Amino acid sequence: MNDLRTSRLALHAIDVDEAARIAARSAGPGDAWVDDFPSEGDVGAASRFLRDSAAHGEQRPFGYYRISRLPDGRAIGGLGFKGQPDRGRVEIGYGLAPSARGEGYGAEAVITLLGVAADHGLSSVIADTDLNNIASQRTLIRAGFSHVGTEAGLHHYQLLLKNDAVT
Repeated sequence: MNDLRTSRLALHAIDVDEAARIAARSAGPGDAWVDDFPSEGDVGAASRFLRDSAAHGEQRPFGYYRISRLPDGRAIGGLGFKGQPDRGRVEIGYGLAPSARGEGYGAEAVITLLGVAADHGLSSVIADTDLNNIASQRTLIRAGFSHVGTEAGLHHYQLLLKNDAVT
């Protein structure tokens, strides 16, 4: 699978070997990471990817993607799907290393990932954030999501996809 690209970022669909390195926080010889990558969220997402891969096989394209800056090639975070699509819908999650926050990378990466869902004919993408995570809420709004409810300490968001295009 080819990397997804924006003008500033590469989203690389990881494999089991890379997921194991991220989960162990142990960069391999070819890995280029900012000093504060991976975060707890990345470790958790990579661990989930490993469990899902062991239980269900290949996860791509609905797996986990490492986010790297194009100018220096360093990993700054990750995002991906929280499982395979179900009834035309899929959930996403994302996170950036603290040193990469505040640059608009999150929304840029999320918008790019939405293209995968649209290209595979899905009807909607959902996400949630902690009530106090204002930055994440703003990221989802910038990416086109709508707030659809609050429950159990989380704000829930949804984006409807139509005709292979993000709407």
